[in-house]
Amino acid sequence: MDGLTELANRVLPGGHFGNMAGPTIVEGAGAHVRDTEGREYIDYLLGSGPMFIGHAHPAVTAAVMEQVPRGTTFFANNPAGIRLAEAIVDAMACADQVRFVSSGSEADMYAMRVARAFRGREKILKFEGGYHGMSDHGLMSLAPKREANFPRAIPDSAGIPAHIADDMLVAPFNDIEAAIALIEAHHDELGGVILEPFQRLIPPKPGFLAAIRAATAKHGIPLIFDEVVTGFRFAFGGAQAYYGVTPDLCTLGKIIGGGFPLAAIAGRADIMAHFDRAKVGEDRFLMQVGTLSGNPIAAAAGLVTLDVLREPGAYERVFALGRTLMEGLTARIQAAGIPAQVVGEPVLFDVVYAAGEIANYRDMQRADIATQAHINRHLRSAGILKGDSKYYMSTAHTAEDVAKTLDAFEAALASLPR
Repeated sequence: MDGLTELANRVLPGGHFGNMAGPTIVEGAGAHVRDTEGREYIDYLLGSGPMFIGHAHPAVTAAVMEQVPRGTTFFANNPAGIRLAEAIVDAMACADQVRFVSSGSEADMYAMRVARAFRGREKILKFEGGYHGMSDHGLMSLAPKREANFPRAIPDSAGIPAHIADDMLVAPFNDIEAAIALIEAHHDELGGVILEPFQRLIPPKPGFLAAIRAATAKHGIPLIFDEVVTGFRFAFGGAQAYYGVTPDLCTLGKIIGGGFPLAAIAGRADIMAHFDRAKVGEDRFLMQVGTLSGNPIAAAAGLVTLDVLREPGAYERVFALGRTLMEGLTARIQAAGIPAQVVGEPVLFDVVYAAGEIANYRDMQRADIATQAHINRHLRSAGILKGDSKYYMSTAHTAEDVAKTLDAFEAALASLPR
């Protein structure tokens, strides 16, 4: 154990920041990172997704270095933040206006709050296994340790007040009949419905998102797409463009900050008006203040990132490379004869070590976690860095990166106990 690791174990709970425990990274360039011991990795972690155009992109670095000597934060409007809001409004079908925050957790918390303020109802319906940040309401039935009858919500963390469960209703993802029945039964209580249009790794079944959209619109219930992960990743217009379903609100993060802390709530003007006291009055006004909201460095990095993604062929290239990796993983799984499958979309996917359909959180619970951990350890030792359950693709990955990854994955499969 090196001195830095010993120090981390002394001053950090668990020896880490609460994110992935693993190598201590000192630098990154493109789709590669290097740790404190000099080991280089092909990076599919990508900072948990923000680095969609790769680490230390020259255009992003230049924009940041141009802004730094002008000031790092103002607690006031800045040109880059205003222009970034315009870019989001132009890109996202649901967006008339934008309110910036510093993290996806904040964005999801405020999105639920503004939906409740608009609707004048307190309950939120979410989908089991959906991740909506670290707020008390967000951490209900993300990863329940026991199955509960729907719509009962289960807290995922110590320290959450028991009454929070009464404010949340939980439905099974990809089950149109069950979800619509819950919306119909509780429509008078619902302040909003929130979901990841692509839940962690699981794509929506055909017709699922459209059915939720129709049911919420029927009763005037705000529909929130959590696009912290999918925004500007699945398409320039996000998952709402990719899947062709427009919500009333969406949350954004990761890519829009270009590697810096920045997130946003975007949506219909009549809902977003609740952030404006002059438009809705004191009783319906939603207070939202953040010291670093719309930070000029983050906004400058985000603007340039979006400029890079506007370049012709950017999405086509990353989707094609991701598809190649998905197909290569599938071929090697089949050759090895193990019960596993690749689940996701070409820009975000992983191998799930289970047979049968994977359509919701409970299906994912069939996965062989021990096999997954073994493969991930082997990949890391071979210079492939990924999260416990995701391959994030970037525009910086190359065909050579994919070929090396497939070789490492084949060797990892061969190392499994027989």
